[in-house]
Amino acid sequence: MSATRSSLIKRYWQTINHPSTLLYILGFLTLGGFIAGVVFWGAFNTALEVTSTEAFCTSCHEMHDNTFAELKNTIHYSNRSGVRAICSDCHVPHNWTDKIARKMQASKEVWAKVFGSVDTREKFQDKRLELAEHEWHRLKANNSLE
Repeated sequence: MSATRSSLIKRYWQTINHPSTLLYILGFLTLGGFIAGVVFWGAFNTALEVTSTEAFCTSCHEMHDNTFAELKNTIHYSNRSGVRAICSDCHVPHNWTDKIARKMQASKEVWAKVFGSVDTREKFQDKRLELAEHEWHRLKANNSLE
């Protein structure tokens, strides 16, 4: 039994001292996968944060010329305390999983932007009640989670 154990230890020691090309490849893939995962996660999280800024939300003229222009005249934009609400305060949940779900829902808004569903003031006014009702329903359904 001692000879078997000794040969087993010797074999493991040789593997550690002289690793095969396969071990180098597996190590490289593991390290490369870890680094790629960190880079992807950082880029993904950065994109989430950038798409939650007021500058991003108001970058399209539909939002800038319609709802953002109206927001500037409300207490949410300018008040005596100096604290100003931005779009994401009310329209993007703070919990990560809920934020991801909301971002996926918002992809329909990007689709509407690409295809010009509300690209003029008149189209926006025509769909305004429908859009507002969608938002009111969403806020009521999640108990104003944001």
